[in-house]
Amino acid sequence: MLNYIELTNFIKKNINIEDDDLKIVLSYFKTIKKSKNEILLSNGKNSQVSYFVKKGCLRLFYIDEEGKDVTRYIAFENQFATELVSFITNQPAQEAIQVIENSELLYITHEDFRHLMKIIPKWKDFYSLYLEKAYVNNSKRLISFTTLDASERYKQLFKISEYLNAKKLEIE
Repeated sequence: MLNYIELTNFIKKNINIEDDDLKIVLSYFKTIKKSKNEILLSNGKNSQVSYFVKKGCLRLFYIDEEGKDVTRYIAFENQFATELVSFITNQPAQEAIQVIENSELLYITHEDFRHLMKIIPKWKDFYSLYLEKAYVNNSKRLISFTTLDASERYKQLFKISEYLNAKKLEIE
């Protein structure tokens, strides 16, 4: 599982898991490479996959009532990304997932993710932490809309843009 070193480190950073259990968890992940601008999930489709960004970058976005493309979240390397509401409820996604730059991803299906929670107790701990972090991120984002003025939100966006530009230079 040498190919999964980033995911291994991410999991171990978040939970204390036995090596044998970790090997089982990793065995459920698959690797895919995707190209810049590729859509991994379209709005209205069910999100049945959770992605871990090994290399590259993904964005979750939606189209607002005025038809504008609104980015809600950007997943950088060593982060997970999925349309979580759809992943949990098996309802059609309200957001889409797009590849921002050529990416190497690890993914796990919803079915396998749930199966791991049944056979690996520590995977439930991982999932709880994942949900907590998602909740905190979403809460901070919502609060920023009401507490930060436009220039502060722009500064946050600028930090993300600087990162993406730096990544672009690395690629070129």
